[in-house]
Amino acid sequence: MTNSAAARSAIDALLDHVLAERRLVGAAILIFRDGRPFYEKAMGLADREENRPMTMDTVFRLASMTKPIVSVATLALAEAGLLTLDDPVTRFLPDFRPKTPDGIEAEIRIRHLLSHTAGLSYGFLQPEPSAYVAAGISDGIDRPGIDLAENLRRLAGQPLRFVPGSSWHYSLATDVLGAVLQAATGQTLPEIVADRVTRPLGMSETGFLATEETRLATPYADRPAPDAKPVRMTDPFTLAQEESGVAHFSPGRAYDETAYPSGGAGMIGTAANYMRFLEALRLGGAPILSQQSVAALTADAVPALDIDLSGPGWGFGLGVSHLRNPVAATAPMAAGSWGWGGVYGTSFWVDPEAGLSAVALTNTTLEGCNGDFSREILGAAYAT
Repeated sequence: MTNSAAARSAIDALLDHVLAERRLVGAAILIFRDGRPFYEKAMGLADREENRPMTMDTVFRLASMTKPIVSVATLALAEAGLLTLDDPVTRFLPDFRPKTPDGIEAEIRIRHLLSHTAGLSYGFLQPEPSAYVAAGISDGIDRPGIDLAENLRRLAGQPLRFVPGSSWHYSLATDVLGAVLQAATGQTLPEIVADRVTRPLGMSETGFLATEETRLATPYADRPAPDAKPVRMTDPFTLAQEESGVAHFSPGRAYDETAYPSGGAGMIGTAANYMRFLEALRLGGAPILSQQSVAALTADAVPALDIDLSGPGWGFGLGVSHLRNPVAATAPMAAGSWGWGGVYGTSFWVDPEAGLSAVALTNTTLEGCNGDFSREILGAAYAT
């Protein structure tokens, strides 16, 4: 069991350390235990050049923390009878028919999209030269100047990595899922998410379009050298990743009314709003989902498959990672914990056994989402 005083002291010390080392520009951390605030602090700067302090009301680009929200909206539509998880995607998107590497048309089901077993990929996960980038496929964090239908047309023209259901690979599947939801309902994705998730939970500051520039955190990229500071993102901005390809960002997408809503990466929100979402799920799903749907979301949906992005000890549910083995993962949480993050520097986790829900939002990528900080904050939160 986490020792409250020790954990708070450890998190304070960690935040002081990473800011002093200039690994992060700013952060807003919110942790609940047993439904009550356990730790809440904003530190550093939301905009370094303007000397604008980070606050708990700062709005962040959630990037892939959008995915669990869209997954929950999907499960809510399934409960309402508008779709089933075993429906083929072609029921709603008749022209989305990518083929396997040997040229056979594959049957992708909604369940494959939710669990990232569809065989799709991301351009930023492909080594250069990326086939997706060459085809003009957007990863949902840039501004490609095309609509979602055209992006999916280009995506469908690329061969799948594998037969759907046979392996796991992180991908644009949730963007495809967004198009499925729109076809199933006749609504836009923002309308669906508002109706099924954010409005029932009172998440009034979470959506697909930023309206107050002065409240949105300015994004930064990792410092180029140990004695340097994080680099303020331009628009556009490219970031080469050590173990994969190049990520193409457009921070201005958050204000662009003409950019299609990306189901995999397009939302913005605050720490407090996202905590409402996590706590609703931790406590059983009301008023947005049944307990059965929450269990399906967070359980390991692919127990026989390796999750290459998360590493040993991790599985994946229907929109979130699932901790199979804490020892193998060298993770302090209990087995069955779940979470995810976003490439702009955000992450969250829920440990049902400990009664913990945590949101760690930073404005520095990649340090804030899969750098040392994302592991150190876990260790600090479980300090004894």
